[in-house]
Amino acid sequence: MGFQKGINRAQTLLFPVSLEEMIPEEHPVRIIDLFIQALDLQKIGFVSSMPAADGRPAYDPKDLLKHNLYGYLNRIRTSRLLERECLRNVEVMWLLRGIKPCFRTIAGFRSANPEGLKNLFRYFVQIMKNWNLVAGETIRNHQTTMEHG
Repeated sequence: MGFQKGINRAQTLLFPVSLEEMIPEEHPVRIIDLFIQALDLQKIGFVSSMPAADGRPAYDPKDLLKHNLYGYLNRIRTSRLLERECLRNVEVMWLLRGIKPCFRTIAGFRSANPEGLKNLFRYFVQIMKNWNLVAGETIRNHQTTMEHG
């Protein structure tokens, strides 16, 4: 009978023709996109970034922020792992419209915007509470539990 064989890797396949078709309408990555697009980054505390008149164009801070929030929600913490997701993860490809920032760019954005990121995550959690998507309870650390338990 033999073993199951995969497809011929050289054969042309009929995949969806666009990234848009690969992400369902109700997918959480679409919420990240809409949420970040609606923000006033300077109001939240992000360092202003203006594109340079010459040289390579800068990345839009909103794209880098979407990438970071995606990583936060999916437990992808390091800039090197976030960089790798740009090359292999269809959700990230859709979210960033195919751009591929390197780990240095991702790390630099984080280090330049610590207050903005902190404020963003607080704001995001507050919205989740308001929409009853999280309970808003905190987990006490092991030490506190041992003292009172």
